[in-house]
Amino acid sequence: MKERRIFLVLVLVFLAAYFIPFTRLNVQNALMEAFLMVQEYARQHVLLCLIPAFFIAGAIAVFISKESVIKLLGPKAKKTLAYGIASVSGTILAVCSCTVLPLFSGIYIRGAGIGPATTFLYSGPAINILAIILTAKVLGAKIGLARALGAVAFSVVIGLLMQLFFRREDEKKRSQNDFISSEGSKDDKPLWKTALFMATMIGILVFLNWAKADPSIKVWYLIYRIKWVLGGALLLVLAWMLVRWFKKDELKEWTFSTWVFAKQIFPLLLGGVMVAGFLLGRPGHEGIIPSSWVAQLVGGNSLWANLFASVAGAFMYFATLTEVPILQGLLGSGMGQGPALALLLAGPALSLPSMLVIRSVMGTKKTIVYILLVVVMATITGMIYGRMAG
Repeated sequence: MKERRIFLVLVLVFLAAYFIPFTRLNVQNALMEAFLMVQEYARQHVLLCLIPAFFIAGAIAVFISKESVIKLLGPKAKKTLAYGIASVSGTILAVCSCTVLPLFSGIYIRGAGIGPATTFLYSGPAINILAIILTAKVLGAKIGLARALGAVAFSVVIGLLMQLFFRREDEKKRSQNDFISSEGSKDDKPLWKTALFMATMIGILVFLNWAKADPSIKVWYLIYRIKWVLGGALLLVLAWMLVRWFKKDELKEWTFSTWVFAKQIFPLLLGGVMVAGFLLGRPGHEGIIPSSWVAQLVGGNSLWANLFASVAGAFMYFATLTEVPILQGLLGSGMGQGPALALLLAGPALSLPSMLVIRSVMGTKKTIVYILLVVVMATITGMIYGRMAG
């Protein structure tokens, strides 16, 4: 199987090298956009977003017992508790669809049920308070409220449907976890120490990536002004914890676990970002697909316009908060209100890079079902909102 994959990759590379018309200006521009998007991603998201997320995922895998994850988020956990925790996570994590992936991978591998795990996967980037406020301020209160309500409802419904569709596989996973979980606790640390350690790392991730807010939103703007102070203080606290609370062997195991996540996820993300840049370009720039085509296809409130907006949003890569100015431009070019909401609901939670990583974590079948659920629900919600707004 591995040899077949290598052969297929070689064939695809040969065909691309043979047939792509590199002498054409639009192809050259698209290739430049691909590399520029990778560079932009590396400069803006890797050091402050991905690396902290990898370390948090590694810590979940090493320092949090399977029993704890299964009790809170497992297939047999109380639904109100499991989905409640998973669905509100986005209010804490102001991250994009790629940064949430190591965290999703960590809790899923550690024993979370497919339902709560996919609820977390969707809600992480979608239910971002700052993004919702910015949406309401720039695009209007109605669409801001619709985005907030739609994202919360989406995350829970998608999780429940994933749990329903893959209940048997989840029960099998639960049985295997019960069999393996005799490993016991890895150390005798008090729960409060582990909780503070995880909270400190999450705080570092959140504050270092706090986006610039409108000065009229005083609390968020103040946090933005002092985010480096807050992040630096938490880094010092984290360093003190590592020295005082952890043994050398534990730190080695944590580092190795972090490396496993990075090795699995990072190459797929970079490859996906490059393809997304080639096809659609960076915000405000052209890829191989002209942005004018996109603007023409999402006018009105037809089924096709909403479906296209959902699919386009699912494959595009949005850094945190960038979806709002992009939509502002599309609305000015004639985009309908329904397709705008559809793109807002599908875009931040999915992207081509994230699809590649999700497939590597939970398999092709579950990934396809998850993508279809996001696209179909975004399309339906967009049509309903478009009729109400029109």
